[in-house]
Amino acid sequence: MSTYEAIILERDGHVATIRLNRPEKHNAISSQMSQDLIDCLDAIEPDNDVRVIVLTGVGERAFCAGADMTEAVEMMASGSNKRDHAAVANVRVLRVKKPIIAAVNGYAYGGGALMAINCDIRLCADNARFRFVGASYGLVGGGSQLPRIVGAPLAKELIFTARTVDADEALRIGLANHVVSIDELESAALQMANEIATHSPSAILASKEVIDIATSVKDAARSELAHNLELRQSDEHRERFRAATDRVTKRG
Repeated sequence: MSTYEAIILERDGHVATIRLNRPEKHNAISSQMSQDLIDCLDAIEPDNDVRVIVLTGVGERAFCAGADMTEAVEMMASGSNKRDHAAVANVRVLRVKKPIIAAVNGYAYGGGALMAINCDIRLCADNARFRFVGASYGLVGGGSQLPRIVGAPLAKELIFTARTVDADEALRIGLANHVVSIDELESAALQMANEIATHSPSAILASKEVIDIATSVKDAARSELAHNLELRQSDEHRERFRAATDRVTKRG
């Protein structure tokens, strides 16, 4: 086991499990978690002994609540021009060449939902919830990835309305590959990961590359990034994000 501040890395045979480890913040993505996750993926991706990655959260309530809103608001108030840590972490997950399974143990909102759809396969606990909240914050959230999973019309509905999708609906629309009880989630993810790891690593890597080429649109990802860079500078985004942070803080 390697030591990081905001994630936990465990290795078992050819499977590496990464746990987002800020349960007191519902595993929200802080600058530290973002850097830890990037460093971890940079370290294990070239390791030929690691054939499959499982990504999950610590606890039974949340996979990932998205960006650490308090930290983000503080950065806004200070006038910081630092990068969006949640977005950078999500881009790194998307670029992983090895198969990566999201074991969604609870809700995945905002940047957490994006992290889940940037993985290749999603196994969900029956308490899993997804919400693509970007539009409510004045941003584009998931527009380049969600359509290839659920189709364009439904992706537009989920992104435009920012409504919550429960585990049963996620399974029905293809957002989840499988739904199991929270007690069975980790074993189901490890079982699938180990099954994948028994096959030819080079064939799996090639298969992932071919499937991604067949289903992704690079222009869409570039457009989403460009729009968000511009939208983040707007007063509307700042006001919406601060208001959302205040609501979350009041709920405790």
